[in-house]
Amino acid sequence: MKLLVLFLFLSYTTFSQDFTFTNIDTKTGASFRGLSVLPNEKNGVAWLGGTKGNIGYTLDGGATWNFTQIKGYEKCDFRSIYALSEKAVIIANAGTPAYILFTNDGGKNWQKVFESHDSAVFFDGITFWPNKKLSLVSCDPVDNKKYLFSLKMRGLVYGDPINGKMYLIRLTVVGNYRNWFQNVICTNAPNSPLLTKGEASFAASGTTIRRNHKKIKIATGGTVSRIWTASHKLNNWLPQPTPILPGNETTGIFSMAWANKKKGIIVGGDYKLDTLRKDHVFYTTDGGKTWAPPTLPTRGYRECVEYINKNTAITTGPTGTDFTIDGGKTWQPLNDEKGFHVIKKIPGTHNLIMAGSNGKVMIVREQ
Repeated sequence: MKLLVLFLFLSYTTFSQDFTFTNIDTKTGASFRGLSVLPNEKNGVAWLGGTKGNIGYTLDGGATWNFTQIKGYEKCDFRSIYALSEKAVIIANAGTPAYILFTNDGGKNWQKVFESHDSAVFFDGITFWPNKKLSLVSCDPVDNKKYLFSLKMRGLVYGDPINGKMYLIRLTVVGNYRNWFQNVICTNAPNSPLLTKGEASFAASGTTIRRNHKKIKIATGGTVSRIWTASHKLNNWLPQPTPILPGNETTGIFSMAWANKKKGIIVGGDYKLDTLRKDHVFYTTDGGKTWAPPTLPTRGYRECVEYINKNTAITTGPTGTDFTIDGGKTWQPLNDEKGFHVIKKIPGTHNLIMAGSNGKVMIVREQ
């Protein structure tokens, strides 16, 4: 089922004069946790992944959307999604069977590039990074010009531990000069972190995995709350402890964001105690060596945090949305509407996209 949605521009009450809100009538009851915005794209391209095989995308910064239910995958919860271009997208579901799907024609057709029926496989997030290795392989027979075949992008899908180790799948996107994104190759990563018993990650918003200055960072929770860091080679994972609330399978880091190499914010808490305001949000100014609590915290458990600029960030969760203008030292209420899971900024604009349960999608505009 495919549906083109034109938006309802509704005025919305907010606690701040600096933001306005526009509700999007998605006409779906899906819960959206996967959200990818295309970097360096002037038009504003974003893709959503949700329950019951639902995906959605905008090519114009959120003015119009197209929502589709992927045929044959109607039972999947697509929480991990990454847009390589406006038409090339990779998605992974959370649950069993576990799938990784790829499209290079804007979702008209999906190629299954990974499948596992192992009940232990549960994907939590995905990221990609540029690969500069290019190799000359052929000449064009028409104009006799030389072209490059490129292993253009490399990526990583990660999931809950199996036999004590974090589950890692390497992704290699291959193509040629006529079709840069032609196919995806999946391989098991040879090295992965050895986790403490009861340590895992949360697929709450797909933001427990981030790239930061040529490093891959993965946040965990459960019995301990840590951030694991490795280079793009994924050879050596180093953990850093954090003070986010640990203890059991419902506690830990649910999201992190980085303004630069040094400045970052982590949010989370206990999703079963979503109004608890204890050890659930921290900020760092030294790359995670030390973390400080805000003097005024968010109003409870949060599932996603996103920087707007180096000092301003927004965080959202089931009980509401908050923002900071001082790098995480103090947080203010932004919106009381419940049920949002993920938020990301559309590059090159002052707009953000929020999405959540019951088909919720909202455009947040910074004034």
